[in-house]
Amino acid sequence: MIATEDEARAWFRDDLKIDTMAETRLENFADLLMQENARQNLISKVSAAHLWTRHLADSAQLLRVPRGTSEGSDWLDLGTGAGFPGLVIAICRPDVKVTMVDSRRLRADWLRSTATALGLNNAEVIQSRAESLPSQKFASISARAFAPLDKLIAISARFSTPDTRWLLPKGARAEQELAMLSKNWHHTFHVEHSMTEAGAGIIMGHLLDSGGKRS
Repeated sequence: MIATEDEARAWFRDDLKIDTMAETRLENFADLLMQENARQNLISKVSAAHLWTRHLADSAQLLRVPRGTSEGSDWLDLGTGAGFPGLVIAICRPDVKVTMVDSRRLRADWLRSTATALGLNNAEVIQSRAESLPSQKFASISARAFAPLDKLIAISARFSTPDTRWLLPKGARAEQELAMLSKNWHHTFHVEHSMTEAGAGIIMGHLLDSGGKRS
C-alpha cells in the first residue's frame, strides 16, 4: 500500500521507472492543478493534501496491468475531469496516444492548456458526452468516477474489441458494481485491490462481445 506522498514519489521512480522528463512533468502538472484548483473546484481540499497518493499514483497504478496485443495503441479516458487518469497516463506513457473526454467546457479547456504546457504531443482532449463520440476502437479504456458499471459498459462497448483492456477505478463499490452487472454481458472482469486506498477496488478485464451483448 502506498501510504504517504514520499512513498508515492518513490513508487513512480523505483517501481514504475519513469524517466526524468516524466517526473518533471508530474511535478509541473501538480503545480498547475493546484493553481487552477483555486479558480475551479477540480479536486477537494482534503484530497489536495494527498495529491500524489490520492490522484497521481492512484491513476498511474493502472499501468501495472500487462500490455496485450494492442501494445502502443490508443487509450480512451472517459470523464477525465481534473486529468485523472488521462493526463497521468499520457505523462508516464509518451508512446501511447491518450484521448481524454469530458463534457464540461471549463474542464476540457483546462485539460487542453495543461497538456500543451506540459508538452504532451500524445494527448488529445475532446469536449463531448461519451454518447456523442464517433465510434472508434481503443486498446485501453479507463473511467474514474464516471458512471455506474452497467451504464458505462452500455455507453462505451462500441469503443471496445475483445482485446481492449478496461481499467475502471471504482473505490469501495467495485465488488458491488461488478456483481450487479447484467449477466448478458460476456466479459472477463474482476476486481483488483487499489495500491493507494484500503478497501478500494479497480475493475479490470475484457469485454468479449465487442458489439455489445450476446445473442
